[in-house]
Amino acid sequence: QVQLVESGGGLVQPGGFLKLSCTISGSIFRYDAVGWYRQAPGKQRELVAMIFPTGPTRYADAVQGRSTIDRDNDNTVSLQMNSLKPEDTAVYYCNAREGGSSYWGQGTQVTVSS
Repeated sequence: QVQLVESGGGLVQPGGFLKLSCTISGSIFRYDAVGWYRQAPGKQRELVAMIFPTGPTRYADAVQGRSTIDRDNDNTVSLQMNSLKPEDTAVYYCNAREGGSSYWGQGTQVTVSS
């Protein structure tokens, strides 16, 4: 059974930073891609950033240049987010894709507010 556990969310002031971590059962190299998604109230879930086993990354325009997705070790993917804005407020979910299957964590809340 694939398990993804997110951590690192919380309340942060505008302009601040957070580092989210996703711990995945098994090695991340078994998956086609690991990504972070977010869902704000009343909005659809959207991609934030994605990393592929060989290293390439992809970012949403909204976070490009102020976020970094990285492999911390064989089973942890992190998302460093800087210069946070109120519109970054959402539940952030970790996702892993393997073939035709897609696995999700339970999410971690990020709230950007003064």
